[in-house]
Formats: sequence, structure tokens, C-alpha cells
Amino acid sequence: MEGLGALLLLLLSLCLLAFGLYCCYVGAIHAKYDHIPGPPRESFFLGHLPMIWRILKKDELMHELFRQWSEEYGPIVRVNGFHRVSLLILSPEGVKEFLMMPQYPKDRVSYSRLSSLFGVRFLGNGLVTDLNHDHWHKQRRILDPAFSRTYLMELMEIFNGKAEELMRELEEKVDGKMELDMMSMMNRVTLDIIAKVAFGMELNSLHNDQMPLPRAVSMALKGMNESRVPFVKYMPGKQKLIKEIQESVRLLRSTGKECIERRRKAIQNGEEVPRDILTQILKGDEAQEETRDDESLLDNFVTFFIAGHETTACQLSFTIMELGRQPEMVERLHAEVDEVIGAKRDIDYEDLGKLQYLSQVLKESLRLYPPIPGTVRWTAKEKVIEGVRIPANTTLVFSIYVMGRLEKFFKDPLTFNPDRFSKDAPKPYFTYFPFSLGPRSCIGQIFAQMEAKVVMAKLLQRFEFQLVPGQSFKILDNATLKPKDRVVCRVKPRIVTKGSQK
Repeated sequence: MEGLGALLLLLLSLCLLAFGLYCCYVGAIHAKYDHIPGPPRESFFLGHLPMIWRILKKDELMHELFRQWSEEYGPIVRVNGFHRVSLLILSPEGVKEFLMMPQYPKDRVSYSRLSSLFGVRFLGNGLVTDLNHDHWHKQRRILDPAFSRTYLMELMEIFNGKAEELMRELEEKVDGKMELDMMSMMNRVTLDIIAKVAFGMELNSLHNDQMPLPRAVSMALKGMNESRVPFVKYMPGKQKLIKEIQESVRLLRSTGKECIERRRKAIQNGEEVPRDILTQILKGDEAQEETRDDESLLDNFVTFFIAGHETTACQLSFTIMELGRQPEMVERLHAEVDEVIGAKRDIDYEDLGKLQYLSQVLKESLRLYPPIPGTVRWTAKEKVIEGVRIPANTTLVFSIYVMGRLEKFFKDPLTFNPDRFSKDAPKPYFTYFPFSLGPRSCIGQIFAQMEAKVVMAKLLQRFEFQLVPGQSFKILDNATLKPKDRVVCRVKPRIVTKGSQK
């Protein structure tokens, strides 16, 4: 008994020593960063986490809290959590320095959780999550030609075809009385577009979104949101959901593997293959066969499926939501679409450049409602921004959501005003970056905006939308930012006089 008591006393002493050392470590971290403005910590250990947890528990937007902090504490804001400190960088000077320069990598802690989901490889080392600059640069060099404007122009027929399927689906449903979930419709059409344009796959999720692959994509997105909660997989009642998410990720990767292997074999056999993004990628990859990385190709297959439809679907949904409240803008868009497209069923690439006001509307939608609200970087060296000394080895958080809603960058920022992006308006340098900036900017931004324009132009050409009353217009943070009430509309065919069309 005496021996057991001595052992327990020793263990208790070691625990107290470890606790004391950790307290000293946290105190040292505080001293390192306390010269940087920020709200008072609610707890020595938890820092600002209780504030953030309360926001998330109420299903409110964390970035709104960041916006309040920015207005109160300035362009560089300290955020404490346990022994980690992150800095909100809400300054054009900081955006230019840290996003435009390649020496600031993505933050390992923030992006590693997307590499796998609950123990199953997810985005792996794809373009979004790859932290090794040399490996990322090699991937980007192979993939860039497949996302060039010149190459995407050749795929306009597919953009038109899939958007036309959405039009037919709507024509069968609309009578001006039926209530349609427009966010669901946008999710399904953008998933069909990325599957066909990128990988030559016919998902037909517009007709049945419960097919295995569309459902797997939906579950993977749910998994991204669930993974933000610490220790969620150990919580009671979550095991069934976690298992379904894991199985969905495995299905995505196995489907991608089969698709890549089938296409590569067809190319090697000299067979006729679709002129899609996958073909372009594999042909570029063949030139570097000695260093070929099939796992990275598979990582990017999953990345394009997940990011390539969800963000554009959110942008389209928010745009429809705002236009439902802006009849004068809709009238102006109708006039432009009638002038440029008229009664044509197929939109030409040249038409997209002429839809200037539609471009402004889509850009303004991204300013006020960015589907990806920000990005995270890491600096290994000390830096001074806005007169504030930023210590080395610091996580840096950039929020386009916050910067897009600050009066000092955008006059009357909460007003939806597409004329901010007219040709004569001042350019928002380093305050507007919905696709990020610099070398790690989104490779699919041209793809996304071509897709959004084609879909919106056809919708405006054919239909009128009326928002169902009672919607909150609030934003839901669920892996991406999306309309909380899903943009429910009554839709009816648009009656156009012959004189207004070509």
C-alpha cells in the first residue's frame, strides 16, 4: 500500500509539474503576442474560444464576430485559443504581402484536416491542401493548361448542354405556384457540369440526386463541416454518420481511380476520348511519366468534384436570392440578355464578354456573399504590417467576407450594388479576392465564372423568379457559406415580346 501511495503521489506531482510548465508556456505565448490589439480573453487557457463556440452553437456566422473585432481593434486582430494564437489580417497591405508572395505557405493545422476525413484520405495533397511548394508547383504546371481560357472556350457546348437540361427540368415544374428549392437545383446542375466538363461523366443528378456519387459528394461536404468540431467522432450518436462519411469518401476515390485508369488506357490505345479536362491533364502528365503521381491525380479528382460545384452553386443561389429583392436590377439584366442573346439556345463564348452587367452582378454577389469566406497562411519570419510587429511562426487568417463588408473599403458595404464593378469604378485592390490571390489563387476561377454566366443568362432569358415570403436571408456557415433558407422561389416562364429578341 505504501508503494502504491508513493506511486500515486509521484504521478500527481508529475501532473502538477506538467500543468505548471504548460501554464508558463501559455503565459510566454501571451507575452509574445499581447502587443497586438484584440478583444479581452475570456479565459487564460481557452482565450477567445468561448466567444466563437457561442456563435457556432447559435448557428450564427463567425466571420460577423471577426468583422466586429476589426471595426473595434483595427486591421490586425489577435485571436487566442489554448497555446495557439492566430492573427486576423484585414489590411490591403497585409493581403498584398502574404497572399501575393510564394514564401508564405498555407497553414498546416488549418489545411491538414482536409487531407483526410475521419481517417480516410480525402483531398490528400491536391492543389488546395498541398503544403509543399515544389510539389504543388509541379501539380499546378500540369493542370494549368486544362483550365486556360483558350481550352475552356472549346467546352462551351457542354456548358450550354448541361444548362439546357436545367432549363428543361424547370419548364416541367414551373407554373408560378410550385415552390422550388433553387439552391438544390443549382447544386445539382453544377455537379452535372463539373462531372461532364472535367471527367466526361454523366451523373444526371438533376433528375436524381440520390444516385450514389451525388450523394457521396453531399456526404463528403457534410463531413468537412462535422470535422470542424473537436473529437466529434467520439460523440454519442455520431458513429453512424461518421461511417457513412468515410464510405462516401472511399466511393469518391474509387470512382476517381476507375475513371482515371479507364481514360489513361483509352489514350494509350489510341482510342477517341472526350476533349475534357481529364484528357488534357493526363496528356500533360504523360510527358512527366517518370515522376507521375497517381495519388495526387486522385486527390485532385476529389478536389474538383467537391470545390468545383459547391462554390459556384452557392454563388448562383446567393445571386438569385439578391435579385429576388432587386426588381430594377432584374429588369436591367433582362434588357442586356435580350440584347446579347435574344432567343438563341446556345450561348457563344463571345456573348459572355458582352454580358457586362451580369458580370458585375456576379462579382457583387461574391463580394457580399463569398462561398469561401477566407484563407489561411503561415509566416516563418517576423514581419511588420500596418505598424504592427507580427512574430515569426504565426498563423494568419484572411477574410474576404470581412473586408468586403467594411466601410473603409466599400462605401455603404451592406448594399448590393453591382455598379461597384463597372468599368469606370475604382478597382478594389487587395480588398476583393473571392478566388484568393497570388500563386495559390483558385485554378478554376475562369471555369467557375463561365459556368455561372451561362447558367444565369439562360435563367434570365427564360424565367421569372419570385421569392417565397418568410425567408430570413441569413447565411449558413456549413463548410461553405450558403443561404440558410435555401432560396425558395416560385418560378414562371418569362414572356418576351418578339421585338426585344434577336
